[in-house]
Amino acid sequence: MVFKLNISDKQGKSWKLELTDESIIGKSIGDKMEGKEIKPELDGYEFEITGGSDIAGFPMSKDAEGLGLKRVLLKKGWGMKDNGEGLRLRKTVRGKTVSVSVAQINMKVLKHGKKKLDEIFTEQNKSKEAKKVEAVASVAAVPAV
Repeated sequence: MVFKLNISDKQGKSWKLELTDESIIGKSIGDKMEGKEIKPELDGYEFEITGGSDIAGFPMSKDAEGLGLKRVLLKKGWGMKDNGEGLRLRKTVRGKTVSVSVAQINMKVLKHGKKKLDEIFTEQNKSKEAKKVEAVASVAAVPAV
């Protein structure tokens, strides 16, 4: 199972990482984990799980216990507008525990390590212009038949 991790920090920057290790299964929203559990280069970092979604797109909810789908009665928020009349709708959400059916997990940085995240995720730091230049160079390098 491949988990897509979205790691964000207080400066508003985020990094994407794919994790094939299943060590994250069983953790819940609000749990803290060491960076070296995710990737050895993240030694010294501490992360908190803030949310996620499953393979069908249902969001994880910190209020729903367990790891299955739940139908909960929600009011304002979660894609709903408050019309001032107390409208409540029943919505389907995934429980707060990470399972094999979770596809994407959101995390925030609580403690920084020795190495900056910009240095660890160098391929995500390139500007759009640099990526375009690399794409054109790779197309130009292909010999014509």
